[in-house]
Amino acid sequence: MNKNRRLLALSIALAALPTQAFELLPMASMDDNHVFKLEVLQVTDIEPYQEALNGFLDTLKSQGIEQGKNLKINRVRIDFDVENGGFWSRLGVLFRIRQEAARIAAAKPDLALTIGTPATRHARGILEDARVPVVFTAVADPLEAGCVSLSDGGPGVTGSTLYVDMRDSVRMVQQVFPAVKKIGMIHTDDENGVANVAAASSSASQIGMSVTARQVGKSDSIVPSLKAMFQDGKGVQMFAVPLDTYYGLHRYEPAIDLGEFGAAHQIPVVTLAMVHVPGAVMYVGADFRQVGSLAGVQAGKILRNRTKPDVLPILRQKTPTMLIDPERAAALKLDLPSAIVAHKTATRNGFWQVDWEQVRQQ
Repeated sequence: MNKNRRLLALSIALAALPTQAFELLPMASMDDNHVFKLEVLQVTDIEPYQEALNGFLDTLKSQGIEQGKNLKINRVRIDFDVENGGFWSRLGVLFRIRQEAARIAAAKPDLALTIGTPATRHARGILEDARVPVVFTAVADPLEAGCVSLSDGGPGVTGSTLYVDMRDSVRMVQQVFPAVKKIGMIHTDDENGVANVAAASSSASQIGMSVTARQVGKSDSIVPSLKAMFQDGKGVQMFAVPLDTYYGLHRYEPAIDLGEFGAAHQIPVVTLAMVHVPGAVMYVGADFRQVGSLAGVQAGKILRNRTKPDVLPILRQKTPTMLIDPERAAALKLDLPSAIVAHKTATRNGFWQVDWEQVRQQ
């Protein structure tokens, strides 16, 4: 009876406290000596994925979570021959992803980071069932990774996406190349490439530009398609590179051939993804390191505050990054708009980084 009276008295005392008093109560936090366990899962080992991971880890470090101190990482890279990957090869990759997801589920880490769409899409269900928090990054379209929307990751999942509004990207291209009306884009059956070209085509048509697209096989040379689309100066006026794995194959041979073809015929090459394209005069798109950093922001909340992934929105870069190669622009005798020159904010590996928000406001 005495115990019940004490509980009743405590309840009455708490009820009498002002609301502000509860705000002074400290939130439960993780033990400072706790070592966080992170599992990283990805398909293929490409430079942009490494950039995304670097951004992710840098942001965790800024929040006091650092590898070698209080963070232990196990990273698995599943090999996949993008060029020769047929049905059985893709099936094998799916099996490997699910196999690794089951292993991660059994290991019960504090967090799983999935890099890219395939790893996210095929691992998330298993990890959700095991109640392992999932954060993803370097996903071009969250819907393709099983998310509810561009901002809602669904049960047990959050992260960051490479998705940018293609209308912004195309307007940025038009700002630098106002005379260009016809753009050529070459892609494969890569899911991201197909989606990127479709979005560019739709956005370009809204501002008086058009996109001519050709699909090639991953083992095909890009040169015949370039010649057919250029038509000795009577066809497309520019080539734009989509987010497609094709351009990184054969030690970037398609990208190099595209750059050299553009230089030989004085036709500009722009890329609508932040991937290495030798000879491109302009890069527009989401920055892999920045997108990885955004995933790190959400991961820090999950690890430090035990926040559920479900309540955290998917983050994305609101404005595409814009880079200009001044040497290539000079070689093309390109007269850059004064607004572009006035708002270059930094030099990055020899490229100008341009503040598009400032340019747009003029």
